[in-house]
Amino acid sequence: MATIILGTYMVRYPLGGNLSWALQYLVGFKELGHDVYFVEKYVHSDSCYDPQKQVLSNECSYGVKVVADLLARYGLEDKWCFVEHGEIYHGLSKKKINDVFRRADLYIEHGAHDAWNEESLSATMRVYIETDPAYSQIRFDYASVHGLPFPDFDRYYTNGFNVGKPGNIIPTAGINWGYIFNPVNPGLFNRTDPPVNAPYSTIMNWKSYESVEYRGVTYGQKDVEFEKFISLPQLVNVPVEVAVSGLHDTKEQELREKGWTINNAQKVTFSFNSFRNYLSHCKGEFSVCKNMYTATHSGWFSDKSAAYMASGRPVVVQDTGFSEYLPTGEGLFSVTDVNEAKNAIEIIESNYQFHCKKAWEIACEYLDAKNVLRKFLNELGF
Repeated sequence: MATIILGTYMVRYPLGGNLSWALQYLVGFKELGHDVYFVEKYVHSDSCYDPQKQVLSNECSYGVKVVADLLARYGLEDKWCFVEHGEIYHGLSKKKINDVFRRADLYIEHGAHDAWNEESLSATMRVYIETDPAYSQIRFDYASVHGLPFPDFDRYYTNGFNVGKPGNIIPTAGINWGYIFNPVNPGLFNRTDPPVNAPYSTIMNWKSYESVEYRGVTYGQKDVEFEKFISLPQLVNVPVEVAVSGLHDTKEQELREKGWTINNAQKVTFSFNSFRNYLSHCKGEFSVCKNMYTATHSGWFSDKSAAYMASGRPVVVQDTGFSEYLPTGEGLFSVTDVNEAKNAIEIIESNYQFHCKKAWEIACEYLDAKNVLRKFLNELGF
């Protein structure tokens, strides 16, 4: 049994999809028999989001309660620490969490924004898992070229399976990247039949952040890629929906006129339960990916798509190169244009239950947290 500390973020952004993303790791390590801990710190003032009030502030009580209750549901009630603004510790005390760090076999940086650098130096091994392929590597490359520091770890992993592969344009910054899928625990999701007239849908931010220029090319967000598929509802005989944040009124009206049903992303992901229930409300997923992921052929595969599949929902998603690493054509379909998306949905509709079963089987074989994390730990020597 290894003592593993996962540095990530849950309290600062306590919405269901984000909670699920981190929870898959924590529950997965626990089910493999390891002693796992979650740690998080504020990174700057006003870094805690309260979805009830829809404000950012130093007040973290909402997120602390949500995360404490969620972790307790999975037997992790005494396995977490959050440090709020003013160096106030929640969960484990400063002394107790420092004691855990001193005996830790493995510290994983997974979105903690380097907040635990000093404490984690006492861990036997420190591993960086980046989850935003191409963006992270470009940032590291810039630092390397300009003689600036970037995170120093024993090993580096990415969700972008094509990073460092021959011919891929994403820089490596001189790092030998390992690869890890976003893991999913099928047992945490519901495999119930969808309601009548359930839509194919996804949950997304219209534009997560500003475009990035690298070597003369500008890379954008999902808003860029969505335009390629905007006519999809007019081509299929099933409802198509998008649960979205950051959509301005003019674009929302345009999408509705094209036949899209619009839902509120924050509403459907208000909690882990609402996130999980929304996936069960859908007939399947149709999703685009960030322009950066597709244009660089990154090989990234979404944690939300994995959750849909673990819920027994077929997935039709824009290809990033993941089709080189996951089986497609039954239960999971990679597409590059709107006609391929239309054809994939029609194939699913022709034998829906079969494709539900195949989606779940792929999740269990390739993405199951116990399989993904066992392989990851074996590579690290644990």
